[in-house]
Order: sequence, then C-alpha cells, then structure tokens
Amino acid sequence: MAGIDEGLTFYPLRIAVLTVSDTRTEETDKSGALLVERLSAAGHELAGKAIVSDEVESIRDQVRSWADDPQVDVIISTGGTGFSPRDVTPEAVKPLFRREMDGFSTVFHHASLGTVGLSTLQSRAFAGQIDDTFIFCLPGSTGACRDGWDLVLGQELDSRYRPCSLAGQVPRLRHLCA
Repeated sequence: MAGIDEGLTFYPLRIAVLTVSDTRTEETDKSGALLVERLSAAGHELAGKAIVSDEVESIRDQVRSWADDPQVDVIISTGGTGFSPRDVTPEAVKPLFRREMDGFSTVFHHASLGTVGLSTLQSRAFAGQIDDTFIFCLPGSTGACRDGWDLVLGQELDSRYRPCSLAGQVPRLRHLCA
C-alpha cells in the first residue's frame, strides 16, 4: 500500500526555492515563504532561496547555478507558469531538461482540481530533471504552492514514502530504492 512508512529512516533533501516575479520582494513573497516553511517543517534543508524577474535568462541562470551545485538535490520554483505575457518559466527551464516528468503535471492538476476547480487549467505546472537535479515548477499563488507541497511533493520527496520515493533517485540516496 502506498504511503509513509514511519518505520523507515527519514533522509532530508537539500531543496532550493526560486520565486519568479517582477513584483515580489522577500517581505511580500508569501508563496516562497510557504514552501520554505513546509520543507523545513518536513525536515528538509533549505539549500538556497532567490527571487528573480520574469525574464528567461534570469530564471535560467539561477536554475542552472543550482542544478550545477552538488549541494542542491531539488529545486522548487513558484511563479511564471500561467498565461500572462510575462509568464516564461516553462520557456526558460524546459530547454535545460535531460528528462521531463510528465506525471507531475497530471498529479498536480488532479490535486488542484479539488481545491480550485477548473481554474487548474490556467496553470502550466511542470517538472523534470536537469542532470541529476529535480525541479518542480509551481504556479505563483500561495494556494497552488500549498496544494503542490501538501498534496504531492510533501510525500513524494519523503524518503519513507513507499513503494518508492523520488528521494531514492537523488544520487546520494539511490540505495533507498535499490
């Protein structure tokens, strides 16, 4: 049966949080703050936090920097996944992918359908792998980040999740799903 096996050891992941916005600051970034709070409360380590403008090169440079850093296992971004003219997170990040995680978008939309209804169609949430670093790109609303963490990522990034957590695909933890 799928779920958290409390009898197993928890292995914290090193997660970086990126907010993509032309208007948010550290003081007004509620979505990034929620993700930091959630990942910290779950026992993971904050590997970095940044806010960049809705510019392809700004997004790409920060993501590439973290993907190249062996101290970052996972990147979670918030913002820039909608349909306004300035929303360019998919265009910035997807060309960096070695692999796309098609199932994440499906599961995220299924989860958010229960909270925002058909408005989930307005999101281009996606995920993939850049070299060995996983990246999950969520919408910029606090509610979407709550859904993304509470209904999907919180479990999938927990090394105790069975039958197998994504944590087992992080190079330093591959033995978990051997």
